[in-house]
Amino acid sequence: MKVTKKFFLTLSAGLIFTFSLFGQSGYQYPFLNPSLSVEQRVNDLVGRLTLDEKISQMMNASPSIERLGIPAYDWWNECLHGVGRAGLATVFPQAIGLSATWDQELIFRVATAISDEARAKHHEFLRNNSRARYQGLTFWTPNINIFRDPRWGRGQETYGEDPFLTGKLAVQFVKGLQGDNPKYFKTISTLKHYVVHSGPEPERHTFDAVTDKRDFLETYLPHFEMGIKEGKAYSVMCAYNRYNGEACCGSDYLLNQILRDEWGFEGYIVSDCGAIADIYRGHKIVGTPAEAAALAVKSGTDLECASVYRNLKEAVEKGLITEKEIDVAVKRLFTARMKLGMFDPPEMVPYAQIPYSVNDCDEHRKLAHLTACKSIVLLKNQNNLLPLRKDIGKIAVIGPNSDEVFVLLGNYNGTPADPVIPLRGIREKVAGQSEVLYSRGCNWVEGMPNQKPSDELIAEALDIAKKADVVIMCMGITPRLEGEEMKVNAEGFRGGDRVRIDLPDIQQELIKKIHALGKPVVLVLLGGSAIAVNWENENIPAIIHAWYPGQAGGHAIADVIFGDYNPAGRLPVTVYKSVNDLPPFEDYSMKNRTYRYFTGEPLYRFGYGLSYTTFAYSKLKINKSYKTGEPVEVSVNVKNTGKREGEEVVQLYVSNLTANVPVPLRALKGFERINLKPGESKTVKFTLKPEDFSYVDENFERVVKPGRFLLSAGGCSPLYGTEKEEPGIVKKIMFLK
Repeated sequence: MKVTKKFFLTLSAGLIFTFSLFGQSGYQYPFLNPSLSVEQRVNDLVGRLTLDEKISQMMNASPSIERLGIPAYDWWNECLHGVGRAGLATVFPQAIGLSATWDQELIFRVATAISDEARAKHHEFLRNNSRARYQGLTFWTPNINIFRDPRWGRGQETYGEDPFLTGKLAVQFVKGLQGDNPKYFKTISTLKHYVVHSGPEPERHTFDAVTDKRDFLETYLPHFEMGIKEGKAYSVMCAYNRYNGEACCGSDYLLNQILRDEWGFEGYIVSDCGAIADIYRGHKIVGTPAEAAALAVKSGTDLECASVYRNLKEAVEKGLITEKEIDVAVKRLFTARMKLGMFDPPEMVPYAQIPYSVNDCDEHRKLAHLTACKSIVLLKNQNNLLPLRKDIGKIAVIGPNSDEVFVLLGNYNGTPADPVIPLRGIREKVAGQSEVLYSRGCNWVEGMPNQKPSDELIAEALDIAKKADVVIMCMGITPRLEGEEMKVNAEGFRGGDRVRIDLPDIQQELIKKIHALGKPVVLVLLGGSAIAVNWENENIPAIIHAWYPGQAGGHAIADVIFGDYNPAGRLPVTVYKSVNDLPPFEDYSMKNRTYRYFTGEPLYRFGYGLSYTTFAYSKLKINKSYKTGEPVEVSVNVKNTGKREGEEVVQLYVSNLTANVPVPLRALKGFERINLKPGESKTVKFTLKPEDFSYVDENFERVVKPGRFLLSAGGCSPLYGTEKEEPGIVKKIMFLK
C-alpha cells in the first residue's frame, strides 16, 4: 500500500473521513489513532484548535470542525426514566416511582435497558446523518436532589427525601447507564442539580439557598459523593440557584474544592440550561456576560447549556481568563467523547453493536410492567377489601386520572408505543367477568381553561356509582400541574410547585359524595409527590399510591387491585398531614423536615407500605462488641406470617443517642427487598460501615466517635428515635468503644 493511497474510515461518530496515510500509524492525525492513550489523543486534538474553535465546543450545541473532520455534537440528552424526547422508547415509572421500589438490582436493570435503547437510538440517528438534540450519548440524569419539601414540583424527578436511599439508587442507575467496559462508556450519566436545589421553581433563577454547614454535610452532599465515588458518574450538572451567596455554576468551593480536589472527580461539569446567564442577570454577581462566562469556567463549569460562553473570547481579550484555562475545559469535553468511542471505528466499540430492535422490545416492556408493579404502595386496606374479585359484578371507574395517557408519564419522558391507562388496565383485567362503567367525575382542579363544568361531571359519576358493586377512583395530581417552572397558577398550585399538599377541593368533594353512597371504594392516587389524604385515610377502606407509573401503569394498577401482584412498594417520602406541619418552603434548614428530623406524627411514615400478607421481625443481633472504625455486622429475622407469598422491604435505621450536637433522629443505613413464601423465614444481614455511625461535630468535621447507638429494623421508619417499643419494629442498643 502506498502512502498516498486514499481510503475511508467510518468512525462511530457516524462521519466518513477521507485522508492520506502518514507513517506507520495510518492516521492523518494522532487524535484519530485508537492505539494511543486518550490523553495523547485529546492533547493532539485540542492543540490543533483555534481559540474560536475551542469556545465553540464549550456549549451544548457544538458545531462540526470540518477542517479536522470533527462532527457536530449536542450534549443535551435526557433519560430520566427511559430515553426522553427522542421518539419511541420504553417508558418506565417516573423517578419517584423507581425509588418506591426500594430495589437496587431492579434499578440497575432499568438503567441498563435504558442505555441499551440509548445506544441503539444514537447509532440509528447517525446512520441517518442526524446529530440533533436528544440523539446523543451524554445524558443529564439522574436528578438526585433531596426532596426536602413535598411542595416542590420537580420532586417527582428525584429518588425521594433521604440521602442514603437516593445515593444507593443513584449508584445503580449510573452504573447501568455507563456500563462496565474498561475502555468505553456505554453512555455518560450526569448527576444533577449540584448541589442544594429543590425549589421554589418560579424563583430558581434568582434564589439563594441558604443552609448551615451541618445540614450541607449531613443532608445535601452525601448522595452526590456516593454517586461520584461509588457510581463513578462522569458528569455533574450545577444548579441554577445560588448556594450561600455563590452561584452554583460559579463556585470554586463547590466545583473545584469539593468535587475535584476532595472527591477526585475527573469528569466534566455542565451548567443547567441558562444558569450562566443567571450569574449576571438573575443573581447579579457580575455585570456582564463575559465576566459570567469567565467566572463559570474558572470555577470549573466546563460546558454550558446555552450560549453565554460565546463571550469567552472577549473575556480572554480583557484578561478575565486565559486560553490555557479554557484548554482545561475543552480537554475534559473531548476526553468524554473519546471515552464514548466517538473517534474510533464502530467495530472497536462493543456498545455500537447493540441492534435498534432492542428499542421497545418485549423484554423491556415486561421490565416496565414489573417495575410499575414493584413501585405501587398500598397505603390502606381495611378489612382486606383488596384484592377485589374479578367477577365482582359492576365496577365504576371514576376520576380525572382514569383515562389520560400523560398521567402515566410524568416529565422528561419518551413516547411509548402502547401506553395502558388505568381504565384500560381494569377493563382488560376483568373482561368477560365484570362490567366496567366509567365517568371522569370532576376536573383535576377548578379554574383551568377548556374544562367541562365539574357539577355536570359529578352528577354523571354519582349516577354510575349507584349502579356499581365497587368504585375505583383514580385521583391525584398531573404533570400539567406540577413540574419544572410551569405557567400554572390554579388553586393549590404555583409555577410548577404546590401551595398545599392535600387533594384539590373539587376532588375531595367528589370522593366524599361517592363515599356517601355506601359503596366500597378503592382510591388510586397518581402523582409525583406525597398527598395528604387525611379524610380519605379515615373513611376510604383501600388506598394505593401509583405515582406516574410509566407505559404499563394501567396493567400494574389492575394487577395490584385484583390480586395478580402482591404490592410491596414503600414510600420514599414522608406524607405529612398538612403544610402547617412544615417550615416555610423557602427555608432550606432541615429542622423538622423529612423523616430524619421531623418531630411530629406523619400521616404515613417514610418507608411505609402494606402487603396482602404480613411479616414479623425478631432476633435483631449484633455479633460482637465493636471498636470505633470497625464495620459492624447486624442481622434480623423476618418471617412471612400470612397466607400469601409476598415481598418485604427490610429497613435498618441508626440513631445516635450520645452526640453533643444536632444529629438526625433516625437515619436509614441499610435496606433489602426480599421475597418470602407463607411461613418462610429469612435472616437478613447488614454490614454497617464506620461512616454509618459518623456525624458532623461542633467543628463541622465528619467524625466517628465512641458512643451509644440505637438500631431499629422493620418494614418502615421508626416513629421514635428512642428505645420506646413500636409495633412491627425491633430495636437494640449497641455501644461503640
